[in-house]
Amino acid sequence: MTTALPQPQDTRQLLSGLALAALGSIAFSGKAIIVKLAYRHGVDAVTLIMYRMLFALPLFVLMAWLAGRGKPPLSARDQWGIVGLGISGYYLASMLDFAGLQYISASLERLILYLCPTLVMLLGWLLRGRRVSRAQMVAVGVSYAGALLVFGLELRVAPTAATAWGASLVFASTCSYALYLFFSGEYVQRIGSLRLVGWATSFACLCCIGQFLLLRPLSAAIVAPEVLWLSLLNATLCTAAPVLLVMLAIERLGAALAAQVGMVGPLSTIALGILILQEPFTPWLAVGTVLVIAGIGLFSRARGA
Repeated sequence: MTTALPQPQDTRQLLSGLALAALGSIAFSGKAIIVKLAYRHGVDAVTLIMYRMLFALPLFVLMAWLAGRGKPPLSARDQWGIVGLGISGYYLASMLDFAGLQYISASLERLILYLCPTLVMLLGWLLRGRRVSRAQMVAVGVSYAGALLVFGLELRVAPTAATAWGASLVFASTCSYALYLFFSGEYVQRIGSLRLVGWATSFACLCCIGQFLLLRPLSAAIVAPEVLWLSLLNATLCTAAPVLLVMLAIERLGAALAAQVGMVGPLSTIALGILILQEPFTPWLAVGTVLVIAGIGLFSRARGA
């Protein structure tokens, strides 16, 4: 009996997919670092997210247009669905996340966001009666124990209500994005992932810009040049580029393996937080991070079993 050797093109596809997934995850994780740097220049969350979305809007409109070329126009049902998904997945999730980052570290923010798959599971159980296995519940418990450990560490360092408020805002952001993931499946099948992301994010960009115009005077748009450059970097390197990188990775690896590679995200956020933001690194942070990543890994394996 002979064993088929992997073809060179298969190896290249695997390696390129792994690289794309890792780069996309690292780029996504850099968002929190850039936001924390921008806050040092006295800008508020509403203004900061307005600039991020303003710079990202042309990129996502272009993405939606390219993905929709040669395809039938969107139905009224799909248009309203995109509006709802844009509000949940990109407007509310982004706004709550930016607001929460004013009060907690980038490391804790990333670990909380990483709990999103467990919330999608909870929605499936609550809304569609999907069975939850004992292995999944154990994995969820491990993940949340890690997040709570890091949260407790931050409370010990900065025992204020602001820390709890910031963590609550980021957790609400995670819940909002989980709703997007839960309800987006049927739209992805009908209109395609890039077309959906392009239009949903474009609508969210308009919401963020409109929010600024409603809540702030135009003079609030005058910010330090550093804020503009950081927002441009956030919009391109940490918003639009990762979407394309992860989608290309999924095409090469499949969603399950791409998600596994994405576990490098929390680690890169912690590393960047230590190197750039001088956030403290402690053994408890390491233990909490390992628990969260291990729990999500176990959860993914249990779900695929």
